[in-house]
Amino acid sequence: MTPQSSQHGSPLPGLPEPDPQTGAAVKAADRAHVFHSWSAQDLIDPLAVAGAQGSYFWDYEGNRFLDFSSGLVFTNIGYQHPKVVAAIQEQAGKLATFAPAFAVEARSEAARLIAERTPGDLDKIFFTNGGAEAVENAVRMARVHTGRTKVLSAYRSYHGSTAAAINLTGDPRRWASDNGSAGVVRFWAPFLYRTPFYAENEAQECERALAHLESTIAYEGPQAVAAIILETIPGTAGIMTPPPGYLQGVREICDRYGIVFILDEVMAGFGRAGTWFAADLYDVVPDLMTFAKGVNSGYVPLGGVAISGKIAETFAKRPYPGGLTYSGHPLACAAAVATLRVMEEEGVVENAARLGAEVVEPELRRLAERHPSVGEVRGVGMFWALDLVKDRETHEPLVPYNATGEANAPMAAFGAAAKKRGLWPFINMNRTHVVPPCTVTEEELKEGFAALDEALTVADEHTV
Repeated sequence: MTPQSSQHGSPLPGLPEPDPQTGAAVKAADRAHVFHSWSAQDLIDPLAVAGAQGSYFWDYEGNRFLDFSSGLVFTNIGYQHPKVVAAIQEQAGKLATFAPAFAVEARSEAARLIAERTPGDLDKIFFTNGGAEAVENAVRMARVHTGRTKVLSAYRSYHGSTAAAINLTGDPRRWASDNGSAGVVRFWAPFLYRTPFYAENEAQECERALAHLESTIAYEGPQAVAAIILETIPGTAGIMTPPPGYLQGVREICDRYGIVFILDEVMAGFGRAGTWFAADLYDVVPDLMTFAKGVNSGYVPLGGVAISGKIAETFAKRPYPGGLTYSGHPLACAAAVATLRVMEEEGVVENAARLGAEVVEPELRRLAERHPSVGEVRGVGMFWALDLVKDRETHEPLVPYNATGEANAPMAAFGAAAKKRGLWPFINMNRTHVVPPCTVTEEELKEGFAALDEALTVADEHTV
């Protein structure tokens, strides 16, 4: 197949000829039979994807998109990395599947490589099929370990859509299912731009957020609290990097009351924050750490819990009351082994850190200077958000909280403008997140920022 140019820029090697007929068939089968997540089924129009490579994907019409969403923030090494694809193929030929009670080479090696990179003594790995199951099992471990029931989570958070995980989630997606897990208590984590603590600087925000958390524990009864779960850097909720000292403060509170500290690194882990784990940025070691997504770039579903020595010891002579048929699936673990080796060999974590500091942050701040719709730029590595506003002075969001339909029209128009220019954005509420693959190049970033610059002019039309 010969490369084709498209309305979205220069062709990629191997980009096939447009094939609208196949695209129409794929779309028709999807609309007839596929039930999509988080969607009113008759109101969506899924794009039929023909292929992907690196930082790009394309449709059957020949339109190519630079993916600033990394799928759902999981293709940390980009699409179709040949070494990971080959590893999956090789594993399929050798041992395509096997039950979790056995020692399997791919499973053992994946656990070893993950444990080498986790902070502190998080050296035992329980494998799951994804991030929500990882959170479910981390919470179960904490409750069994402590003999307590309550778990504290932040309002601005997302932890998954299974029963306990969705109740721990702070954002509105939990509302329809907010009845499945007893003992969930929410609190306000720090976020200076929209502070609930009337803070004037990061130090005040940190101090007041910690005081609020400790008073919440006091009123709930410290003896009843099994765990506090936090995304190290909240992802879907807005990429709010915690102020200096906050996570260390939470660690100290947990130690004082015998509470298990769980960090959710499903989105922030494996290079996304410019470090192996975002916890490395804050010099903090949790008792349990959940992961998924970037562990194998989503090539085969995989997640897990990294477990500290003291919690692992609880289950040394006592059976852990949980398990999964596909825990540590050989194909997923082989993909993880290959992904981690690629990240090491190709300097993927270092690339995310360097380009995040040298290209992404300065370019986004330049965009903020030009566009009145950009209220705040925040992030690290390849993990950034633009908080879009109607009014920079008041910080009023460009659309209301949890807006839908006509109320969400300004963000919908912004998203359509980005896609028209060949950029696929990650949009949540009044924010657009800049989360390309950690393998992205400087040239690709600048291509994306040029498209983002044009799309933001549409958002600007809705400012005061």
